Amino acid sequence: MKLEFKEFSFETFKEEMTKLKDEKHFDYLVTIIGEDFGKEEGLGCIYLLENTDTHERISVKQMAKQVGDDYVIPSVYYVWRAADLLEREVYDFFGIKFLGHPDMRRLFLRTDFEGYPLRKDYDMSPEHNQFPMTDEPESEWTSEWELNDLGQLVEKKHRLFQPDDYVINFGPNHPSTHGVLRLQTVVDDETIKRIYPHLGYIHRGMEKMMESMTYPQTLALTDRLNYLCAMHHRHALVGVIEEAMGIELSDRIHYIRTIMDELQRLDNHLLFLGTCAQDLSALTAFLYCMRDREQVLNVMEETTGGRLIQNYYRIGGLQADIDPHFVENVKKLCKYLRPFIQEYLDVFGDNVITHQRLEGVGYMNLTDCINYAVTGPAGRAAGWKNDVRKNHPYDLYDKVKWEEITGTGCDSMTRYMIHINEMYQSLNIIEALIDNIPEGEFYIKQKPIIKVPEGQWWFSVEGGAGEFGVYLDSRGDKSPYRVKMRPMGLTLTGAFDKMLRGEKIADLIATGASIDFVIPDLDR
Repeated sequence: MKLEFKEFSFETFKEEMTKLKDEKHFDYLVTIIGEDFGKEEGLGCIYLLENTDTHERISVKQMAKQVGDDYVIPSVYYVWRAADLLEREVYDFFGIKFLGHPDMRRLFLRTDFEGYPLRKDYDMSPEHNQFPMTDEPESEWTSEWELNDLGQLVEKKHRLFQPDDYVINFGPNHPSTHGVLRLQTVVDDETIKRIYPHLGYIHRGMEKMMESMTYPQTLALTDRLNYLCAMHHRHALVGVIEEAMGIELSDRIHYIRTIMDELQRLDNHLLFLGTCAQDLSALTAFLYCMRDREQVLNVMEETTGGRLIQNYYRIGGLQADIDPHFVENVKKLCKYLRPFIQEYLDVFGDNVITHQRLEGVGYMNLTDCINYAVTGPAGRAAGWKNDVRKNHPYDLYDKVKWEEITGTGCDSMTRYMIHINEMYQSLNIIEALIDNIPEGEFYIKQKPIIKVPEGQWWFSVEGGAGEFGVYLDSRGDKSPYRVKMRPMGLTLTGAFDKMLRGEKIADLIATGASIDFVIPDLDR
């Protein structure tokens, strides 16, 4: 998707964005992309919006207004709640303050971090970026910024905690988060009052790194975002580059990529089902899922050479053709897995204790899922048909018969069942394609030095936990000017507070288990 921007004046921006949502039904805020457009233009943001009825997408470009040494844009926090963490991310990396946002704190970087690293003039020298060995200072206050009648930037302080609040730090090291995540949880007795997520414990600065890499070099980073969705992540990056360059792929490449993506989805969902059970102390179900996941990894490894980080897709196709035994082994895998999906239900999913722990827990209705951009199985559990494979099809997803699984329970139990039923659909897709892989090239040869034409593009795929997308701004060079990835888990984490207010603290683990987020995907 080549982006053609709508632009509004600074004074009318918030009003026009509200109209886009209320009058034209662009109710899904896909992402907010901060960018330093260069000395002539300055700092600004790109907003990608979708109408969930028609699936039409538009992009809005809004330049920041400079006030002294600061840059400001009116917040859309109260228009789309997904903007909460998305605006904080932009502030963290670019220093743009969003007027009216109630919590303008850094999101990924330390509170004492100096400067804004995604600005083009940021000093990247090692001497300037020594990691401090001191404890990170914390404040019980946050900031809200506004412009007064004189056009001056005014700060309003808000307390994060009241004097009688009891705060539990869930993480940063907790077995149920499967990564380094801290949830600052305010409780009243056993009831959750508020959750503040703290990210960045393993932040790697991938988007900044890509600006100094050639396009082929950038690909290696995608597999390391989420080892359960390595194929999906790389698919989005090569997809946006191929679309921008106008590369026509062979049918063989499309077939193989679609099959590999679904094998990866089976890998993701098997680990989800296993760890969801493990988080609720059901070890048997975890062992069953791990046993069968090994079979999926074996099939992928024989072609890619890797089990977790495959490095398989490249610009123009694939790193290698499929193994001679790939078709045979994939068919055996599908035949093997089908009956075992019911077994996961027998040992865990249909257990009365499972239903008591998951039903009605972490409730989030359809309107809220869209407002908070809760995509993937978590959103489809509330009836939101958000699957990218259906709404914005790529490869062969519009050429093969399969069903988008949705539910109406809006709770953790429904999210679990969505994953179960999606596994059957993945098997259906694979079985429909595996005997029909056409002959042809597995790689369309490219020039030694790849340069992408000038422009801005967006490409997204359906990852294991929701929409994963990549924004690319190219200035016609061998390196990208700006790459922005939409992680699956960031908006899911931002919805924790909404899902869990009024719930018991014990239900936090159950809800987290049903969300299917992976921390490196958030931290990038």
